[in-house]
Amino acid sequence: GNDFLTDYLFQVCYKHKEKIHSEYFKPLTPITIKSQSITHVTNKMVADKPPFVGSKMQKDLSKIFEKNILVAHNAVFDINMLEKEGVQVPHFICTLKLARFLDKDGIIPEYNMQYLRYYLDLDVEAKAHEAKDDVLVLEALFKRLYAKMLEIYRDHDKVIEEMIKVSAQPSLFKVFLFGKHKGKKIEEVILFDRGYIEWLLENKIQSATDTNPDEDWIFTLKHYLNI
Repeated sequence: GNDFLTDYLFQVCYKHKEKIHSEYFKPLTPITIKSQSITHVTNKMVADKPPFVGSKMQKDLSKIFEKNILVAHNAVFDINMLEKEGVQVPHFICTLKLARFLDKDGIIPEYNMQYLRYYLDLDVEAKAHEAKDDVLVLEALFKRLYAKMLEIYRDHDKVIEEMIKVSAQPSLFKVFLFGKHKGKKIEEVILFDRGYIEWLLENKIQSATDTNPDEDWIFTLKHYLNI
């Protein structure tokens, strides 16, 4: 769990070997007002902090990821930020993609971590948008998803293997979560409004960035357009 809401890290929090590590860092650019409003971390709070690059935490994380698997929600975003800061992540599990994968009928309306926390009624005491508490929510979500995967594959090693596989592939959406067709199945919309899906695909491709590649929607729209 971490807060990567600007181009550079200003707070990192993770759990390893049952211990939570949390630390503030001074980013190379000021923390935006939007990020401050969400995380309640201000520029004054990090004014005297060291940069993440060259820190002990950076070195520790680099060693940890050599032999361990990163578990994160929307992991691709976190990994892009970590790699910009010199930390390589060879293996990862994305709880966001796993939640979509297990929701075969597209029943869950939203997949952000805090929504899933309450939708799945996860038994965890934590405050929203506080790094240490987000780690606890992430851990509870992972355990729930792991249990569901274990029901399917019946073997721990197979579950981890499939989790990594699912996390590395784009997700296939089944229902529109936004726009004029919100709540409708994509396979039905394409039958009467193919032009909208073609327009949306072009829009997603043009707006994609390194930190927000939108690969899941691009993959989904190409799938239904059969291109």
